Amino acid sequence: MLPPSLRVWLGLIAVLAALVVVGLGVRYADDSEPGRVDARIGVAVDGVRPPWRQVALATDFLGEPMGAATLVVATVTGCLLLRRPRAAVFVVVGVGMTVGTATLLKSLVGRTIHGADNLSYPSGHTAFATAFALVVALLSSTRLGLGRTAGISLVLAAALVAGAAMGWAEVALGAHYPTDVLGGWCTALAVIPATAWLVDRVADAGWWKRR
Repeated sequence: MLPPSLRVWLGLIAVLAALVVVGLGVRYADDSEPGRVDARIGVAVDGVRPPWRQVALATDFLGEPMGAATLVVATVTGCLLLRRPRAAVFVVVGVGMTVGTATLLKSLVGRTIHGADNLSYPSGHTAFATAFALVVALLSSTRLGLGRTAGISLVLAAALVAGAAMGWAEVALGAHYPTDVLGGWCTALAVIPATAWLVDRVADAGWWKRR
């Protein structure tokens, strides 16, 4: 699930992303106000009007339980039809670990928005969208046999597009601060390479053999 040609680069990116997640988490722990960067970006993005509001709502739905489950089930089904059970496991475990990590971090950091009950850091929607895009990109890279340059370009482009799209929707709808979005994006960048490596190690140890 983690092509050898991409391991070093994605490993470095994962470490840097983890540092960003921790740094932002410490900075905004138990906070409820936007930072300086949040305020500047929020003014430009928050409160979009139709038809862009409908676009934001549709994007946001993909991060909701129903939308997310639909994407994951469809992808897992495709993997099984292609007889790639390891890939199917990677989809479920990768996305699940990312969302679980984001949920745990929300409780630990305690940053809120629009009231004490709305934990906001990191953005779970952005974490999910980025994780899902990363998983699909890694599977595609492996399937197509891409080299290091093409593979890393595909993976990073997918993460950037998915994270930016969901992040824009979350900020535009007032659901998250921009730094929450950055934290969610980095959470996926940190978790997915580690999960891919773990799935490969377990698979190579003999738990299942088919790719």
